[in-house]
Amino acid sequence: MDLKGLKFSKMHGIGNDFVIIDESKKEVIPEADKPEACKFLCHRNFGVGGDGVLFVTPSQKADIGYRMFNPDGSEAEMCGNGIRCFADFVYRKKILKQDKMTVETKSGIKTIEITFKEDEPALFKVDMGTASFKTKDIPMESDKEEFIEGNLQILDKTYSLTAINIGNPHAIIFVEDISKIDIDKLGPAIECHEIFPEKINVHFIQVISKNEAIMRTWERGAGVTLACGTGATSTAISGYKLGLFDKHVLLHLPGGDLEFDIYNNGSKLGSFMKGPAKLVFDGEIQ
Repeated sequence: MDLKGLKFSKMHGIGNDFVIIDESKKEVIPEADKPEACKFLCHRNFGVGGDGVLFVTPSQKADIGYRMFNPDGSEAEMCGNGIRCFADFVYRKKILKQDKMTVETKSGIKTIEITFKEDEPALFKVDMGTASFKTKDIPMESDKEEFIEGNLQILDKTYSLTAINIGNPHAIIFVEDISKIDIDKLGPAIECHEIFPEKINVHFIQVISKNEAIMRTWERGAGVTLACGTGATSTAISGYKLGLFDKHVLLHLPGGDLEFDIYNNGSKLGSFMKGPAKLVFDGEIQ
């Protein structure tokens, strides 16, 4: 695997950071090499460093295509913070010169609108789509049709957990005092629990009010991260379903804040997410 001369950009969405590579015109990293290449690129000592690698790809179904790989080399369905960085990248690099775009991901087509400040992309509003609470969609091995505020024993203690899928799977746990949660211990224990055959992202939330909460994340395949967009979306929707949140909620993550507006689509709940994205630097592998 030779990555010499590989051009990339480093970006972050409220601290959730990514390496972005343009493959919209041609494949830059051979498919067979992508998992190992992404492991190297995400390594914070020997590579560039990041919570994932994003690839810009062509699409037959949308304006542009999106792929994401985790630091462990596995491919993810989608990342909410990553897709805002992705939109900023394709706009800045003039791959797409439009302030509203459709993006094909493994979890469906997402619509993104860019808000500008002094002619610079500032905020990105993403329709994150609708969520499913069905255990078969998580997937989750349970005799319940939905696992909402269900009891799950983790490390000799029982937790009230809500399972939700919004293109990728999330475990939502509301707690009284988030500062007392040992996320480095509980995160991997829940992520790799036998009840989740494809593993799961884990989030702990402390409610401040009907419109505000604090959130901490353990991401599947990545560990503790400063932010998780799909996790925050899942949190907003779950909190609304449980009566803890109103339709508009502000979530405080370690890397910054994200806003959500919940909507009904038939019998399903969906959400718009609004937040920033930042270009850190452009680089080339030596």
